[in-house]
Amino acid sequence: MPLALYALTAGAFGIGITEFVIMGLLLDIGRDLGVSTSVAGFLVSGYALGVVVGAPLLTLATARQARKRTLLGLMVIFVVGNLAYALAPGMLSLLAARVFTALTHGTFFGVGAVVAAELVAPNRRASAIALMFTGLTLANVLGVPFGSWLGHVVGWRGTFIAVALVGLCAFVALARWLPSTPAPNDAGGHWAAFDVLRRAPVLFGLGTTVLAYTGVFTVFTYIAALLTLRAGFGETQIAPILLVFGVGLVIGNLLGGRFADHAPLAAIFVSLAALVLVLAGFHLMLAAPLSSVLAVGLLGAAAFSTVAPLQAWVMARSAGASESLASSFNIAAFNLGAALGALLGGAVIRSPGGLDLLPWCAAAVSALSLPSMLLAHRGDRRRLEVVSASPSC
Repeated sequence: MPLALYALTAGAFGIGITEFVIMGLLLDIGRDLGVSTSVAGFLVSGYALGVVVGAPLLTLATARQARKRTLLGLMVIFVVGNLAYALAPGMLSLLAARVFTALTHGTFFGVGAVVAAELVAPNRRASAIALMFTGLTLANVLGVPFGSWLGHVVGWRGTFIAVALVGLCAFVALARWLPSTPAPNDAGGHWAAFDVLRRAPVLFGLGTTVLAYTGVFTVFTYIAALLTLRAGFGETQIAPILLVFGVGLVIGNLLGGRFADHAPLAAIFVSLAALVLVLAGFHLMLAAPLSSVLAVGLLGAAAFSTVAPLQAWVMARSAGASESLASSFNIAAFNLGAALGALLGGAVIRSPGGLDLLPWCAAAVSALSLPSMLLAHRGDRRRLEVVSASPSC
């Protein structure tokens, strides 16, 4: 794999810390700002909605400029946003800073995934995408546990100052190793967006992503509450357990990318089915400390085994339109699922069933991703049949 891929991985690492470290700090932020845990959960859904809005808008806005310039500009916004986190005086200003920073997320991963795929041979595309997303998973292995620990020791504001420094290092890596290329030729503007969204395989593929990750974040947004109030762990034990989650992310991400290189469709269905099974068994595994830790690791592995296969699927079916835009739409779909999961989880917590219902609701929503993917596959088969039946010039 070329060094440029590791520069993209460095950027993904910084963004991943910002996205996920908030889960380990929700209780601290809630106490400091005087809000409940469910209200603090809006910091998760607000970030995710910022990604949903920012992904297509910024991708369209930067479609005609060189991709290296785009990625470097996004990292500058990322650093400024994290410094704004640390200085936020209240909940509303912190939420605004989260949304501002989130605007860069979808475009970075969307454009970055296209760049990663172009750096390798066609039969290594899914693995290259998975390698870039390894930065996101390593953020959970290294950055999120350390950030959670740092937040408990020096305060959550200190965590985001440290994340800003990580973003600065990522900027340097991108400037040093990412090759300079001319602006892409597939910049079709708004017409490309409409063309992508008119394609049934792409549309149902995006729906599959939303449904799968709504289930993931219904549980993961409130993982600290589940581990402390149901599994009996202390707050200081959350960070080491999040490390297990991160290890699961790395393993699932790399295995999903490798599997998708050889059998793309099977990789999607197998990974989605595994995710549903893990979520369905999550409540039962919280009954004992050891099985609780195992459940967290399995959740990470199952969740991220879907990322590279789904990303590659959507990109492969956007030929003739803007591949960067389609890629960014799928990143937006991941985060729309995260936003909906955070909102759904908060509603479930406030219901009579409370925390005990979270895993069951999560499994039910993620299970809907399987028929959605089946519809995507059928739409793709019909598209190929139409193409093969069309007379050649």
